[in-house]
Amino acid sequence: MPRLSVRHVTAYTYAEPVGFGDHRLMVRPRDSHDLRLLEATLAIDPPPERIRWLHDVFGNSVAVASFGEARSTTLRFESRLLLDLYQANLPEYQVADYARTYPFSYEAEEVPDLARTMERHYADPEHAVDLWAKGFVRVDGPTDTYDLLTWMTRAIQTTFTYAARDEEGVQTPVETLSRGTGSCRDLALLMMEAARSLGFAARFVSGYLYSPDADGTGNVGGGSTHAWCQVYLPGAGWVEFDPTNGITGNRDLIRIAVARDPAQAAPLQGSFVGPAGAFQSLVVDVTVTDASSE
Repeated sequence: MPRLSVRHVTAYTYAEPVGFGDHRLMVRPRDSHDLRLLEATLAIDPPPERIRWLHDVFGNSVAVASFGEARSTTLRFESRLLLDLYQANLPEYQVADYARTYPFSYEAEEVPDLARTMERHYADPEHAVDLWAKGFVRVDGPTDTYDLLTWMTRAIQTTFTYAARDEEGVQTPVETLSRGTGSCRDLALLMMEAARSLGFAARFVSGYLYSPDADGTGNVGGGSTHAWCQVYLPGAGWVEFDPTNGITGNRDLIRIAVARDPAQAAPLQGSFVGPAGAFQSLVVDVTVTDASSE
């Protein structure tokens, strides 16, 4: 059980003093059986007039900062977390007997709650994603559900090129499939839509990644927020799959927010009031370190 420290800084600069609209932040995880939050602080400069907390439709913890009449050439957010992460790998999850081989059907009482996460959200007119996903289903006998999702996760890791992107939004799954490259959120969305095409319920996860190897041979995607997906498996619940790093289970993954679509899980959203050309730069810096010995 590692104890991890997270520091997440987002800093904006402007050419002249500007005002600020409300800013919506998702930087605080919820306590769970696999994550225990020990400390959490949030510092904002200039200080907001008010911060209010709420839970969104998915149960994520959201802070809304209101700045009133404040004006500044900079806006900086710094979140610090200290937490214990109880790690589990895929084989440790106990899938219900009826769902251990694919295909299977979710139980009737679960379907109404899973329905929107089972729906395809992005167009696939040539069925490229469909055909790619079906390639992981065995034709010579039953397909083990674990194996199918593990093969898909590792295939994305090994055959697609990870590329960090500063642009907002995501590539469509068809674009990622055709280009063979994408950011962590693009790769997560591809796996979500591929899993949905096979009848699985899948959702997007935003959070942080611990990369323990300082020589660069470990996980990729650190230094900023990270994204992966969850697939709902009867008996096991929502299980993490990180196709960027080939991780099955929650090892090294710090979950902050879950959502039906990536746009609903943005770590920070807001606006400024001033000339359109006033914006100069945005810098995001995330560090996740082992705090077990502290």
